[in-house]
Amino acid sequence: MKVLVIGPGGREHAIVRSLLADPNVSEVHAAPGNAGIGKLVPTHAIDGNDPDAVAALATKLGVDLVVVGPEAPLAAGVSDAVRAAGIPVFGPSKAAAQLEASKAFAKQVMAEAGVPTAMARVASTAEEAADALDTFGAPYVVKDDGLAAGKGVVVTNNRDEALAHAQTCFDAGGSVVIEEFLDGPEVSVFVLCDGRNTVALSPAQDFKRIFDNDEGPNTGGMGAYTPLEWAPEGLVQEVIDRVAQPTVNEMAHRGTPFVGVLFVGLALTSRGTRVIEFNVRFGDPETQAVLARLKTPLGSLLLAAAKGELDKAEELRWSKDTAVAVVVASENYPDTPRTGDRIRGLKKADELEGVHVIHAGTKLDEEGKVVSAGGRVLAVVALGTDLVEARERAYDGVELIQLEGGQFRTDIGRKAARGEIKVVSSATGTLPVTKAKA
Repeated sequence: MKVLVIGPGGREHAIVRSLLADPNVSEVHAAPGNAGIGKLVPTHAIDGNDPDAVAALATKLGVDLVVVGPEAPLAAGVSDAVRAAGIPVFGPSKAAAQLEASKAFAKQVMAEAGVPTAMARVASTAEEAADALDTFGAPYVVKDDGLAAGKGVVVTNNRDEALAHAQTCFDAGGSVVIEEFLDGPEVSVFVLCDGRNTVALSPAQDFKRIFDNDEGPNTGGMGAYTPLEWAPEGLVQEVIDRVAQPTVNEMAHRGTPFVGVLFVGLALTSRGTRVIEFNVRFGDPETQAVLARLKTPLGSLLLAAAKGELDKAEELRWSKDTAVAVVVASENYPDTPRTGDRIRGLKKADELEGVHVIHAGTKLDEEGKVVSAGGRVLAVVALGTDLVEARERAYDGVELIQLEGGQFRTDIGRKAARGEIKVVSSATGTLPVTKAKA
């Protein structure tokens, strides 16, 4: 099997790395890729958001499968162009990608499918926003209705700050979705979909805020870990039964079948499991941690989904290890990140036991040296027998990375490692959980 992966980031590097471990995959290409991906497979300097360019490259290479990584190409219709060229593609159509491209659309689908989610209102003016904020009260949750690379959400107790974010979206010609605040720990679940069938991967937890203790502005994600020893028993099946399958059924009913990853962002609240949002692609950096544990050949899974044959796919198998991913970001991220700085220590980090480095915002300079080229520069991923060991190994790797002005969180997975995460239900009290070893 020959595969083309579209995208420039850490998620795509992790996907390429997993595809190369699949004995059924003979050749992998990437476009446009990054410095890390380029060390593993041939890369092609095309615009990954251009449907015609991607379809032409896939046809030229004669690939058996195209995997679209980021949300922007999906929203631009890249999958439609590739399918029209007669090539299987893992990634939803432009119409189905509206589940991420428009939060208002996603809310409509959830309502029709009976999916449990936060109460919400769409606002297009400052007056509507103010009324919605006062209806739900603090903490205020304001989301840009369109794509914002994980950074279009403001959660604050400051009403003026919430209104200011809404006004910024209005000034840009957009609208916002204002929601009730959902308490409880957050969980990310990736669900593979083939238009009819659904298969869930191992849940992970992501860390959105830039600073320790969940302080500072939202980012695209500063780290993740999996599995979640504290998660309630039966959570994955609940996500399939109450969220993913009803959503896939509704999308099929609308004539826009969903093929790809339905990324379900959840809050395990005191009133039960609630969907925070849908994304339509693998999440970054959760993918780096989740795929590090996956033993089932990835290429075969994605091809089965692309062909509508997930019901015939091999059963998922997982490593018993825990995986932790810690993101190293550029100075001044997530505002205007500094780029072009030399990155050192990559080889030393890669040589540590159980550790590998995933490139995100990197490129080669004129001297062939790896330099920063984006906000989130790389992720150090580590496997360990438990969360404590995996964290230690990941941070040992991070300490070897030298990037001027680089920043990272020191608390990825720390609360879980200490057994400090609780899931509370108003009906049953604290749900029984298995604590990770401290």
